[in-house]
Amino acid sequence: MPQVQHLLKTIVPILFGTAIYAFGLHYFVISNELMEGGVTGVALLLNYIFGLQPSVSTLLLNIPLFFVGWRLLGRAPMLYTIIGTMSVSFFLWIMELLISAGWLVPFRTEHDLFLVSAYAGVTLGTGLGIVFRYGGTTGGADIVARIANKWKGVSIGRTILMIDVVVIGLSVFFLPIEKILYTFVAVFIASKLIDVLIEGSYATQAFTIISNRSEEVAAVITKELDRGATIFPAFGAYSNQPKNVIYCVVSRTEMKRLKDLVHSIDPLAFLIITKVHDVVGEGFKPNG
Repeated sequence: MPQVQHLLKTIVPILFGTAIYAFGLHYFVISNELMEGGVTGVALLLNYIFGLQPSVSTLLLNIPLFFVGWRLLGRAPMLYTIIGTMSVSFFLWIMELLISAGWLVPFRTEHDLFLVSAYAGVTLGTGLGIVFRYGGTTGGADIVARIANKWKGVSIGRTILMIDVVVIGLSVFFLPIEKILYTFVAVFIASKLIDVLIEGSYATQAFTIISNRSEEVAAVITKELDRGATIFPAFGAYSNQPKNVIYCVVSRTEMKRLKDLVHSIDPLAFLIITKVHDVVGEGFKPNG
C-alpha cells in the first residue's frame, strides 16, 4: 500500500505537468506556428507540413526510442519516461478534441508574437518543470541524450541542446525566420522556468549521504543511475560509531529518483543536498 501511495504521488504530478505542457503547445505554440525542440519539434514540423496530428506523431516517433532506451538504459529509468511521453500524447489528443468541438479556442495573433512566445515559454516551462521535478521526462531527446551519455560520455545537456538546435534549425526551410526567432524566446523562458521549478537556477546537485547501508546505496546509485559515487570513512560524534559517507553529483532530472532510491534502501538515511555551480568530468562537462 505505501508503494502504491508513493507511485500515485509521483504519477499524478507528472500527469498534471504533461497536461499543462500539452495545453501550452496547442493554445500558444501550434496556433501561432511556433516551434519546439526535440521529438516534439519534429512532430510540429510534420503537423505544419503534412497536417499530421501531434498526438499521433509524437507517440509514433517515441516508440522506437522506448525499445532502444529500455534495452540500453534499463527498465527503471525508462518507466517514468514512458508514462510522461504517453500522457503528453494523450493530453494532446484531448486538446485536439476540444479544439475540433469548439470548446477550446487557441490564442492566435499576428501583432504581438513576443507576448505569445512569453506565455508559451511559461506554460511549457511550468509543465516540464513539474514533470522533471517528480522524476519524469517527455521522452524523445532525453532518451537519446541519456544513451549518448552512458555509452559515449557526452553531456546530457549538450546533447539535448544540439538536438534542439538541429530540429529548430530545420524549420528555417518551412517557417518564417520571425517565428523561429520568437521560438528561441519561448525556449529560453521555458528553460529558465524549468530550472526554478526543479531546484533554483542550478542544473546539478551534490548529494552527501550518511547511511548504515552505504555499500548498498552506492551500488544502486552506480547501477540504476549510472553515476559515480565516492565513499568516505567517517565517525559519528553522537553515536560514537564508525560510518561511511557517500558523495555523488547528479543532474536535475535525476534528483527525485536518487532520493527515492536511497530511501527505498535506508529510510533513515541522512541526505544533504548542495547546489553545484559547475561540474567538469565524465557525464557532465568534458575536461578542457
